[in-house]
Amino acid sequence: MNAKILIVDDEPQIRRVIRTALISEGFLTVEAPAAEEAFEKFREERFDLILLDVNLPGMSGLEACAEFRRGSDVAIVMLTVRNTERDKVEALDAGADDYVTKPFSMPELLARVRACLRRVPYLAANGPAIIRFGNVEIHSETRHVLVAGRDIRFTPKQFDLLYYLATHTNTTIPHGKLLQTVWGPDYGNELAYLHVFVNQIRKKIEPNPAEPEYLLTEPRIGYRFWLAP
Repeated sequence: MNAKILIVDDEPQIRRVIRTALISEGFLTVEAPAAEEAFEKFREERFDLILLDVNLPGMSGLEACAEFRRGSDVAIVMLTVRNTERDKVEALDAGADDYVTKPFSMPELLARVRACLRRVPYLAANGPAIIRFGNVEIHSETRHVLVAGRDIRFTPKQFDLLYYLATHTNTTIPHGKLLQTVWGPDYGNELAYLHVFVNQIRKKIEPNPAEPEYLLTEPRIGYRFWLAP
């Protein structure tokens, strides 16, 4: 089945251009001009990805993103005219998987959509079905993470990043390698993505996220998942 995408933007012309491009690539689309309508459609239908504008009337896109995240692991790509590092971090902190700056080209947007929908090929083919450490269990087939027996919600990219690191224990993985493996070959310099996602994962699996035991930072190089031999 083709992926279904919810386009949330208050400008009809932008929605029309995006819809045309997505349909031409085989995606199914639904539109909403504001967050309230988007929530209603989201309750009625299942979506694989949301394209969410930051500057919406009423509830902002950042607030809407956080609200979607409270109850779903759907992939979310934020659309915005702002392009500072702080803006990117705010979007990622709100729960976005990726960030595209307006004006953007359709090939760029389509590439970002595909990157958010892709799953790391390594996971299905080579990784163990269950990884255990401390009070954490990672289940690759169901893509669930249990912490002290509780099922903790992970977004698709959070899970992919955690699983990849946890299957390469005690090895420093460079930033670029992580980005290209988890997000795709077009990525490599988006260090803010890793910083935010690693912090999000630490809050979910580490006994003390401020002093991590497992997911360690290697300054200026990358990250290392440490398990005692």
